[in-house]
Amino acid sequence: MKTRIDLNADVGELPEDRNVDAELLAWITSCNIACGAHAGSEALMRQTVRLAKQHGVRIGAHPGYADRVNMGRVAQQLEDSVLRQLLLDQVGLLRRICVEEGAALMHVKTHGALYNQSARDPRMARVISAAIREISPDLVVVGLAGSEHVRAARECNLRVVEEVFADRRYESDGSLTPRTHPQAMITDEQEALQQVLGLAREGRVRTREGVWIGLKADTVCLHGDGVQAVEFARRLREALEKQGIMVSACRSGFSPTTLSD
Repeated sequence: MKTRIDLNADVGELPEDRNVDAELLAWITSCNIACGAHAGSEALMRQTVRLAKQHGVRIGAHPGYADRVNMGRVAQQLEDSVLRQLLLDQVGLLRRICVEEGAALMHVKTHGALYNQSARDPRMARVISAAIREISPDLVVVGLAGSEHVRAARECNLRVVEEVFADRRYESDGSLTPRTHPQAMITDEQEALQQVLGLAREGRVRTREGVWIGLKADTVCLHGDGVQAVEFARRLREALEKQGIMVSACRSGFSPTTLSD
């Protein structure tokens, strides 16, 4: 059984979510800040960095496709050079803001379709991992547990945090059930709590088809856009701690980044 686990959430996506983000940051230990492509803005990124710093929450970049209409959730096929630049621009912007705000950028977690595609596609995963390393070899990659993205990041000599989800169902190959499927989301809070506790205690999860599979769970993603996001985060943290599982940011050699000349 794990004795320590990280709780993360995607934040800084919509201005009207700022109050929810502020409350959510009180219960999580890592956050992924939208970098202005699928959502967010430079001003909102700066505000969210300040909030995260106030709460002592580790800061990560959350780059996605430049597709605000679909919030980065529609798959695209980009040339390697375009994909590389997509990462460099977004992560580079948040990195600069962090330096200006006296904060440390610790990790990168891709968003939406970019996350799901790179979890399956070795080529995409290698391009993304190489771009992250180009920005800084100290950055940690947060990727779907057991995915191609995790493997590619390790091949690039980047440190990795393997992620599981509280409110998403899994397929038998360890992938997330597509959002287009009616059973993709877990809407029952108790079921979501039990899924996380099972992953933390036993390192396994029951798939949508009812099969048990093993998954490494370093960090748990909580979706901050749910109606009861803050209350669920509180209950999950309390449930984990009641089981003797410490909730804290991953101790995987995170180190602050600074701008180079």
